[in-house]
Amino acid sequence: MFRFIGAVIGFFLLGRNFFGAMIGFAIGSFIDSNVGNKTKGENGEDLFDYYRRSASQSHGDFATMLSALSAAVMKADGRPLKVELEFVKSFFSRQFGSQFLNAHLQTLKHFLESSHIPLDQICRDIAQRTEVEVRIQLLHFLFGIAKADGHVADEEIQVIRRIAVLMEVPSSDFESLKNMFYRDVNSDYHVLGIEPSATEEEIKKAYRQMAIRYHPDKVIHMGEEYQKGAKEKFQKVQEAYENIKKSRSIA
Repeated sequence: MFRFIGAVIGFFLLGRNFFGAMIGFAIGSFIDSNVGNKTKGENGEDLFDYYRRSASQSHGDFATMLSALSAAVMKADGRPLKVELEFVKSFFSRQFGSQFLNAHLQTLKHFLESSHIPLDQICRDIAQRTEVEVRIQLLHFLFGIAKADGHVADEEIQVIRRIAVLMEVPSSDFESLKNMFYRDVNSDYHVLGIEPSATEEEIKKAYRQMAIRYHPDKVIHMGEEYQKGAKEKFQKVQEAYENIKKSRSIA
């Protein structure tokens, strides 16, 4: 498309000159090539079409979602790390079975090698097809990847935040999850979705609400590894509440 627009612009800008049209056509061709490559895989297939095709295969639905989102987080700081890959491999093996591991890793490799992952389309698809509890658990998994090297980088937080927004996960849930992995002096309060100025009653109410919202039974249908992550998340809520009670001498 841009090659023809460029040709027209070049023709008129250089005084209705054929040479100008050729320059504009060449510039437009370069733009077309680079724009096209951003959403293509190695074989030229549109990456979102590849995502949908992979998701439609046996045992490929959640694995494809995880592969696409995992690749985005792993590439966030510019260099996928071996420890991050091992984290993903271990999860995939336990969640889907070792017999499917190689196929899922090939899907992950496809996304890692792409110059651009169409997160808007992929996250919109996930939001339409899953319940919010499932999407929250996906974010928990992504933070696990980010923390695999012992440190959650700002670039990784930004990518996960964008994914959360695109998947329509409430900001309060994102902040709660973030503070389970990215700690500061107020993290216990933020895990419960409140500020340090909260009253004793507000703290107790927030704890009850989060305990219900993050209860492992919410994702009981998703498999053993998701159950493990949900239990870890539930435990973090309990730990945050106990830390606050202790620091403020709440009975």
